[in-house]
Amino acid sequence: MIPRYTRPEMAQIWEPENRFRIWLEIETLACEKQAELGVIPAEAVKVIREKGDFDIARIDVIEAEVKHDVIAFLTSVAEYVGPEARFIHQGMTSSDVLDTCLSVQMVQAADELLADLDMVLESTKARAMEHKDTVCIGRSHGIHAEPVTFGLKLASWYAEMARNRQRLQAARESIATGAISGAVGTFANIDPVVEEYVCEKLGLTPEPVSTQVIPRDRHAEFFCVLGITASSLERIAIEIRHLQRTEVLEVEEFFSKGQKGSSAMPHKRNPILSENLTGQARYIRSFAIPAMENVALWHERDISHSAVERYIAPDATVALDFSLRRLSGLIKNLVVYPENMLRNLNQMRGLVFSQKILLDLTQAGVSREESYRMVQRNAMKVWDQGKDFQEELLADTAVVEALGEKKIRESFDLNYHLKHVDTIFKRVFGK
Repeated sequence: MIPRYTRPEMAQIWEPENRFRIWLEIETLACEKQAELGVIPAEAVKVIREKGDFDIARIDVIEAEVKHDVIAFLTSVAEYVGPEARFIHQGMTSSDVLDTCLSVQMVQAADELLADLDMVLESTKARAMEHKDTVCIGRSHGIHAEPVTFGLKLASWYAEMARNRQRLQAARESIATGAISGAVGTFANIDPVVEEYVCEKLGLTPEPVSTQVIPRDRHAEFFCVLGITASSLERIAIEIRHLQRTEVLEVEEFFSKGQKGSSAMPHKRNPILSENLTGQARYIRSFAIPAMENVALWHERDISHSAVERYIAPDATVALDFSLRRLSGLIKNLVVYPENMLRNLNQMRGLVFSQKILLDLTQAGVSREESYRMVQRNAMKVWDQGKDFQEELLADTAVVEALGEKKIRESFDLNYHLKHVDTIFKRVFGK
């Protein structure tokens, strides 16, 4: 990812320094257990622990010659450790180091993303409570439907992001596996207790059957969860973009002093944050497909997955990390215009109460088909001629005869539509 969309905390996880430091810890932990088993001398482990280090520039030079990153790393470490380095990597294969390290890094990234989601949830809950009773129009197909509250929209976002957090937590647990099983995963040259020891120290669970690599269905699950979370993020962004349109203007991204919206038109205040989030979501989702394609490897292993993961693991997590932080700030600072919401709700001159009239007529004994015709013929006058819906109903002899004027007027009550808002909020946020 480019620096523009990268937070240092997430970027650090994917830096060579962190990766090689994890590699060294994996190798050292394996040596510690090997010494307990009597496979290597205890004195050698002490030297490895004390002297073990690496030089990234030196690794790059060696890899340019040997064309193998793990061998280049081990050679660099050996230059620090000395003769005892011959005991490092006993019975292990490259994937033991690479896959276990990737699991550690993905767990670290997941923890950052979980913290990001907590920030989004906190911001969204606060605004939902603030606007629990702020009435606005609900839309289906982009067309006015019936009244809702802006708080309900926010509660919907909160509930969806809470599900994403649950998914990510589950994916974190799924990816938190390590493998120190040797060539083709049979433990022929290394005791399984070494794997257990290394994984315990790293906060991982041993992979039951590693076949030399950790099965990539785990990784696919992780990246699919990132993609789903990005899709939820885009749903919110698109809603904000729609509601900020000049003709609607029910909400608006915060526009700071000195900010400029257009190089050509000084009046512009554009929803650039939401638009950026839409683009980020497209990017993040794109990684789900190669992650799923990585599941199918040849026999016990190949490296067709390797280059893909070197790209997508940093890029997907960095992009989502940035996006969630941006979303949290966007929601926290979102400008809300209740008066515009009410103006838009009343724009169609009462049509939003058509279902209530329809149901009243059926309760009064009119067939549903006839009730629909009675309501629709008056509703179409509002659409086509700009009439007032309530006035048209009151002028319709058949409707008045079925319901009476008082009942018709009572049916144009916003509170009818909002009577269960508290119930929904309790479902989402608890008591």
